[in-house]
Amino acid sequence: MRDFQFAKMPVVKYLYNRYGYASDTRDHIIELYIHFNKKSKFISTGIRVFPREWKNGFVTNRPDAVQLNRFLDKLMADARKVLNDMVEEGRVDIHAVPERLKRLRIRDVDFVSFCKDRAKIKKYGKAEDTQDRYDRFFRFLESYGKIKSFSDLTEAKIIEMDRFLQKKNNMKAKSRWHNYHRFLNSFIIDAQKERLIDINPYDRVKMDKGEDYDGLEKFLTLEEFQRLRTTPMPEARLERVRDLFVFHCYFCQGYHDLAAFDAKKIKDIGGKKVYTGKRGKTGIDFTVPLLSPALTILEKYNGKLPILSNVKYNDYLKEVATAAGIEKNLTTHWARHTGGTLLLNAGVPMGVVSRVLGHSSIKMTERIYAKYLPKTIVDEVMKIEDKIV
Repeated sequence: MRDFQFAKMPVVKYLYNRYGYASDTRDHIIELYIHFNKKSKFISTGIRVFPREWKNGFVTNRPDAVQLNRFLDKLMADARKVLNDMVEEGRVDIHAVPERLKRLRIRDVDFVSFCKDRAKIKKYGKAEDTQDRYDRFFRFLESYGKIKSFSDLTEAKIIEMDRFLQKKNNMKAKSRWHNYHRFLNSFIIDAQKERLIDINPYDRVKMDKGEDYDGLEKFLTLEEFQRLRTTPMPEARLERVRDLFVFHCYFCQGYHDLAAFDAKKIKDIGGKKVYTGKRGKTGIDFTVPLLSPALTILEKYNGKLPILSNVKYNDYLKEVATAAGIEKNLTTHWARHTGGTLLLNAGVPMGVVSRVLGHSSIKMTERIYAKYLPKTIVDEVMKIEDKIV
């Protein structure tokens, strides 16, 4: 334990798993514990670890252990300074420590530095493309240059940033929110939790976030998908990317799970080839029966998909779309949306599609993917024409 106790001084130490809830599969918060005159105060550090990652008062067995321990050392030093100041002032109020820590830290840390420190924790264990999005956010924040300190976190500054983004390549509301505002808001919420700021400006700004789940607009129709499958590619490089994307559509998972695909995990169920796993993003189980075109692609590449980085994959897909005469801005995520949409429009029940996609509930599938192509709507309604006319 990191324990510090002096005559007439409060006890200060770190506590972990105060309620005994932590386990091998459940992390818990590290808290700063202060005790004085039969009164106790618990202050969250914002750091959650598993029991195997906390030993003798130090974070261990994690790639970011050094950074986290530095943060804890600094927080402990700040807490001791605040308490020493209180003793010298002649009045120790342990319940006022969080506010005093806030004043102390806000002088020492600018907002951008705070965000970068928090990002080290947020990025831990995330997929490569998610980590890249954090990096792009920081590049924007630094190039924009008008939100640097905690004093810049005002409603007026948020509105000014949004107006700047509106002019940036005619960025739509949902793109602005997900690419920049959402990240900024998440760091502001962290700062609030650590009592570095009192008010989140986003709480009082009416921000247009666009329509929910408009990502479904990003899918290929059956005709477009078949054209992409059959159009000869001008280069072997693009043929590999096209094949990967076609397999990706049948696979119906995100890039992270595609990159982790292992043909050795394919099972034979009822004479059919089936791939099962857990989504890297959520840990939810998924089950994908591999259709013959997907198996043909696997056979073409001897069971090993021609995986490339998410960035290059996205870049090359633009060339693949052009070669196939498809005027859509293809990205890797289009594969998952295309696969889910084609299954639904082929008549696969919603519950089955939900299991293929690895959704936590059928309601999520209904919200995100239950958008039928016009022809499907017409075909289904016309089936009952003689019953209602």
